Amino acid sequence: MKEFYVIAIIVMIFVVIFQIAKASEYVSVLKGEEKSKKQNNRINGFLLMLFLVLGLYGAWYCNELYYGKTLFPQGSASVEGEKVDLMLYITIGVTGVVFVITQILLFWFAYKYQESDNRKAFYFPHNNKLELLWTTVPAIFLTILIVFGLKNWFKFTSDAPKDAVVVEITGHQFAWDMRYPGADGKLGKKNYKLYNQPSGNTLAVDFEDPESWDDLHTTEMHLPVGRPVKLVINAMDVIHDVGLSHFRMKMDAVPGIPTTMWFTPKYTTEEMKKRTGNPNFVYEISCDQMCGKGHFSMRGVIVVESEADYEKWLASQKPEYYTLYPEKDPSKKMEAPAVADSTSSAAKPMAQVMPKQP
Repeated sequence: MKEFYVIAIIVMIFVVIFQIAKASEYVSVLKGEEKSKKQNNRINGFLLMLFLVLGLYGAWYCNELYYGKTLFPQGSASVEGEKVDLMLYITIGVTGVVFVITQILLFWFAYKYQESDNRKAFYFPHNNKLELLWTTVPAIFLTILIVFGLKNWFKFTSDAPKDAVVVEITGHQFAWDMRYPGADGKLGKKNYKLYNQPSGNTLAVDFEDPESWDDLHTTEMHLPVGRPVKLVINAMDVIHDVGLSHFRMKMDAVPGIPTTMWFTPKYTTEEMKKRTGNPNFVYEISCDQMCGKGHFSMRGVIVVESEADYEKWLASQKPEYYTLYPEKDPSKKMEAPAVADSTSSAAKPMAQVMPKQP
């Protein structure tokens, strides 16, 4: 209700200003062009100062109203994301200070130095030193900001630590799929020609490669807290973008061109529920690249948990190879003698039942 009253007051102020402007037009007709010109200058100067005050107050009010709903109070959920936050604070600080100062001066000068019979304008067409100053100083600050940004970018996209958890994430309209390496620690090969949705091979995995037999296919990403995570990013159809806002990370997912980045989660999902005061909090994967009519619904979930819970979850997953080809599952082959028909084996000669001795 409070926000409604504020908006209503702002609208009423603009209506009043509009009415004043219309009235000034009628006055100008009665007083003559020269007098109306001076009056309009005074009115415009006053309105500019009013807009300046309302603008500064509006910026402060919006910050008070919505800052708590942003991701800044929570802090970065990854170690590497802290540097992104620092870089962002510095950028906002430098550009924000410059913006506020220049806007105050712009509105104040328009009010202070409005047209007057007692003042003559000073024409200042060119000054090499001044132009050099306002070109060089911003260029230096922007270069510094870009260098810091590139330094962080090169680190996030460089080789991940050797103990990093490797997760392949693949985007397709309009969902995310994850693949984890099995006990061998290696992901099997993929071949886009092997994509077959009816058979279930939606990631186009080459199951002729033995390294793919123990790979895990999931639709939910699980990560251990405090351990580096390397994401191998792919796309099946159009360009997507892996957006991890809580971790301050994002990377394009390009069909046919795998990309990578790595980060280290700081807080488990349960810890973030306490930090945010939201019992329903979840880490989200968003698509930050318009990818079609279902773009808004392309959302994934990340569960950050302890190392023990993560290992327990891994152990509970079944390799995709044995799901698609259950006859290849060695665990089912071991169970086969237990469910076999005993009468049929009894009727066979002993030489066919017992293995042949060397």
